[in-house]
Amino acid sequence: MGLIVFLVIVIVLLIVFGREIFYIVRQQEAMIVERLGRFCRIAGPGFRMKIPFFDRKVQRVSLRTMKEGFSIDAKTKDNVTIVLDVSAQYHVDYTMGQTPQQSGIYRSYYMLASPIEQMHDYLADALRSSIPNYTLDEVFEKKDNIATDVNNTVAHTMEAFGWQLVSTLITGIQLPPSVEQSMNDINAAQRQQQAAQSLANASKIKRVTEAQAEAEAMEKTGNGIAAQRCAIAVGIRDSLDTITSSGISEQEANELFLYTQWVEMMTEFAKAGKTSTVVLPSDFESSRSMFKQVLAANKASELDKGSQQ
Repeated sequence: MGLIVFLVIVIVLLIVFGREIFYIVRQQEAMIVERLGRFCRIAGPGFRMKIPFFDRKVQRVSLRTMKEGFSIDAKTKDNVTIVLDVSAQYHVDYTMGQTPQQSGIYRSYYMLASPIEQMHDYLADALRSSIPNYTLDEVFEKKDNIATDVNNTVAHTMEAFGWQLVSTLITGIQLPPSVEQSMNDINAAQRQQQAAQSLANASKIKRVTEAQAEAEAMEKTGNGIAAQRCAIAVGIRDSLDTITSSGISEQEANELFLYTQWVEMMTEFAKAGKTSTVVLPSDFESSRSMFKQVLAANKASELDKGSQQ
């Protein structure tokens, strides 16, 4: 009978004080337990027990990597005030140490009162010290390098407090509206300058090509004209030889050539079929004997051909 009473009492106590005796620690978590106000132990994942009224669950510590985002203002080397959007990735130091007091979990809870806010302050101070060494353009170009340097500096400090700063990222750079508008105007002007230069180069290439083509055409035209004049000179020379062999003087032969050219000109006017004004020489009457001279030249040419045969 006494045993039954004892079991009943135990069951009642478990029902009443079960939550004060048993607890569960989830995966990727750790539980800090204190006994009578002093650190007692670090409980890992699983089903755990503690002494009611003496032991107290102080803090659940997450072992997962967390993220904290914030914004800070800073001034660049060329006196431009910018706002940086910063994202910090961090987690509790997993190092256990030789004693619980040397573990990262112990230090992360007991050494800093507000670890996240204090880490934010360390990062803001490091960034405000680093940004003035760079111009605005350099901040855009080297923001990853700046973030890496700041992360290395702050990570060393936070490690002493039981926190591992995995990475620090500068996710955005906000500019004053006037500065942003000025940068857009500069970029637009540079693009317009490049476009104008490209158009000028294209126009220059076109003109050079046209000039080269025109020079080649003129060269070929000149060669053709020179060849034509050489052929005309040879023809005139042969004609003069033929005419002078028939007994006509040199002056008469020249007049005959002038008459022949005049006849060819009048023939071209007639072929054109348009009304034209023709100016005749004042001594045209004196050249009326040229027709007889033409006939004589033709007759001499025929006699020359007969003698050659």
